[in-house]
Amino acid sequence: MIELQNVDLTTDPDAARYIKTELVTVHFARESGELQSLEGPNRYAAGDALVTGTTGSRWAVARARFEDKYQPLSGTGMWQDGRYAARPRPVLAKQMIEPFSVARSPGGDLLRGQAGDWLLQYAPGDFGVAAQGRFASVYRKVGEGGPL
Repeated sequence: MIELQNVDLTTDPDAARYIKTELVTVHFARESGELQSLEGPNRYAAGDALVTGTTGSRWAVARARFEDKYQPLSGTGMWQDGRYAARPRPVLAKQMIEPFSVARSPGGDLLRGQAGDWLLQYAPGDFGVAAQGRFASVYRKVGEGGPL
């Protein structure tokens, strides 16, 4: 397994920009804890968003980052449990050819991916992993599938 460190997909010719197009269900944590995603542990603090995607995958999003990443659907107010849509924010993504691991953030949870899974870079030092099937169902390459 490759242990990725000091990764920067902005300089990787095999990386491209993608947009997440997904409706999710969100519950805001009442206390700190940890949930186990398919890619590894996701620690969270009270007030962070616990997100369930259309494929049943679960992950945590820090409250400080949530509003930039998701918008509430009709009938749900911001910071209320309910349905949200991913905001159309491009992320860098690269499909990996062998198993790998990467820290979500410096000193953060260690995520793992299998061969064929995707490494996602939201910002410098801010990473995610998406399984191959999930990536294909909720991401589209910037410039494909209509205007953004």
